[in-house]
Amino acid sequence: MTRVCQGVIFDSVKIVKDLMAKAKTHTGLRVFTTVLDQVYKTGHQVTEDFKQTMEIVFDDYLPQWHYTAKPQMS
Repeated sequence: MTRVCQGVIFDSVKIVKDLMAKAKTHTGLRVFTTVLDQVYKTGHQVTEDFKQTMEIVFDDYLPQWHYTAKPQMS
């Protein structure tokens, strides 16, 4: 990703999407992109009960960056 983006100014989402589509690994793996352009509501609060029952699973390699929040289904 760093190589295909080097020296490029991102002035549109299309440019970023096109650059990502050009990226591939030395073994031939390619990048697939999806642009989410919907507006998300902010300011929603969850109940304390929801927070108390939420299971957080941290990644073994980079736990400070990668984790999954798994709500308990009732």
